[in-house]
Amino acid sequence: MSLVRPTPKSRAVRAKAVRSQEARAEASAQAERATFRGRWLPWLFLLPTLLVLAVFSYYPAARTLRLSVFRANLIVGNEQFVGLANFAELLSSPVYHQVILQTLIFVALVVVFGLMFALSLAWLASKPIAGAKFYRLMLIYPYALSPAIAGTLWLFLFNPEIGAVNTLLDTLIGVKPRWLDNPFLAFVLVVVASIWKGLGYNVVFYLAAIQNIPGDVMEAAEIDGASAWQSFWRVAFPLLSPMTFFLVFTNIVTSLFDSFGLVNILTRGGPVYGETGITTFLVYQLYEDGFRNFRTGAAAAQAVLMLLLVICIVAMQFRYGNRRVHYGA
Repeated sequence: MSLVRPTPKSRAVRAKAVRSQEARAEASAQAERATFRGRWLPWLFLLPTLLVLAVFSYYPAARTLRLSVFRANLIVGNEQFVGLANFAELLSSPVYHQVILQTLIFVALVVVFGLMFALSLAWLASKPIAGAKFYRLMLIYPYALSPAIAGTLWLFLFNPEIGAVNTLLDTLIGVKPRWLDNPFLAFVLVVVASIWKGLGYNVVFYLAAIQNIPGDVMEAAEIDGASAWQSFWRVAFPLLSPMTFFLVFTNIVTSLFDSFGLVNILTRGGPVYGETGITTFLVYQLYEDGFRNFRTGAAAAQAVLMLLLVICIVAMQFRYGNRRVHYGA
């Protein structure tokens, strides 16, 4: 029987197989070491987070649910169980009906125009031009500001007497609009300020999505004779639909809850139009009832209704997210 001397190629293949086996053994050993030995050890690691959530999220939520079925006066310190009377009073109130309608219009305008502007700016910022990094940084910058600071900036800009915008308009065309006193102008001002505040967030996500579009797909569209608009609308936009779908729902939730700072600084819910202020939205109405009028039961009921609204929005996102979105060209 003759012995076959191993060739250099066979030795290399054997050494590679040995290294692969050793790597798998090491990975298996690491996975085994990562397994918790005790049953309660994972819960021990989660305990700090659970305590923080319990104190600052779960307990306040439970208190809010309880208060929603009571009519309470925090100053006097008395409570009266009223069941669902707070909810019935809210849903039959003309003031709350107007607040709901104003909020829906506000959210629709902020989401639609906010995403349109963000997508347009992100598409332009994705082009290889000089100073592109600087432009992207300036587009993202507004999101770094808190709502209170953003509201203060807009208040100084659009102050009817000393604002920079009115000073410029007075110099050019001799007009000084009463931005904060006119209901239509005040509503438009809050909408534009909210769009500007959330612009950076939307641009960041759209920029990331645009940069992940396969270059060969866009090149193929150009070779086929598609114009710039056709390449964007028929090729790029369908590929961006997953990100658009995600941003639609995040912007809805943000415009529902994050508008308080801007409204409180700019208009404080006013000016008065109809039954209440034109810029009094759901979250600001909750603040007015709970912390100014001390109607804690009504405020808690409003918080519960808003929680149910958010749950419905999230459920719709999970239910229709994979059905209405195109992940390929």
